[in-house]
Amino acid sequence: MSDELVDAIADMRDEEAIELAGRLLDGGTPPAEILEDCREAMAIVGKRFEDEEYFIPELILAGETLRAISEIVKPRMTGGGETAKNGRIVLGTVQGDIHDIGKDIVSFMLDVNGFEVFDLGVSGFLTLSFDAMKETVEALEKADLRDGVKIMIGGGTVDNNVREYSRADAYGDTAADAVKLAKAWTGVGVND
Repeated sequence: MSDELVDAIADMRDEEAIELAGRLLDGGTPPAEILEDCREAMAIVGKRFEDEEYFIPELILAGETLRAISEIVKPRMTGGGETAKNGRIVLGTVQGDIHDIGKDIVSFMLDVNGFEVFDLGVSGFLTLSFDAMKETVEALEKADLRDGVKIMIGGGTVDNNVREYSRADAYGDTAADAVKLAKAWTGVGVND
């Protein structure tokens, strides 16, 4: 892990963070490590937001920095060419939650791991989103769609208690967890 990159992102030094991510990649740092640094930095940003040290403008800037770094990292993770998709993922936020930082990391990681991602928009991050997660699962049940899908939740404050409360199938702490769950559910890599 690069504490320097984590600090640059978390401290809103966007140009420095983008340049540093490029240098780290050029120096041989694995792309997955860069993404883990981004996740760590975003956890700090989220905590600062909850502590009212950061506000919406800082969240927006952090998200833009993440997107810029993703544009540098993504070509290094893909083998190029068009490949068959491992499965379809519908990803989005629940009503009442305006944060998309974590969701964007998950979307990116699923995409580079061969999943077709349908991003519905702004991720479970605030505790007020727990009821909305539960209501989303209930809406799928009422529409008779629950049996045909697996539901994963995630975000800075999500744990197994929230998973049980919302009746989701699983939760992930990190974007890597989301990829592992998606692969397990679709059977990707089972015979590898």
